[in-house]
Amino acid sequence: QVQLVESGGGLVQAGGSLRLSCAASGRTFSSYAMGWFRQVPGKERESVAAINRSGSSTYYADSVKGRFTISRDNAKNTVYLQMDSLKPEDTAVYYCAADLKASGSYHYWGQGTQVTVSS
Repeated sequence: QVQLVESGGGLVQAGGSLRLSCAASGRTFSSYAMGWFRQVPGKERESVAAINRSGSSTYYADSVKGRFTISRDNAKNTVYLQMDSLKPEDTAVYYCAADLKASGSYHYWGQGTQVTVSS
């Protein structure tokens, strides 16, 4: 079992920044990959970014490339999503998730944190 708790969401003006954190517990954090997703009501969940076990490899959706940065601190069992140059279309509930087999399938999810970007 893996427990994930997100924090850091909030309201920010367009062009501003936020940093989301996701604290993990329950299994050795460095043994699994992590991802960030977002969802707007009425729309499908979207993959935003992902990072491998060591942090040496990352993935970004085209919509956030160059603006968002995913990182992890295995000593603190935490993954981060630094979001810069935020746009109103980034408004969503953001979720972190754990991929225990590095297969692209996420087995555990956090409860989500709301990010709202005002224009």
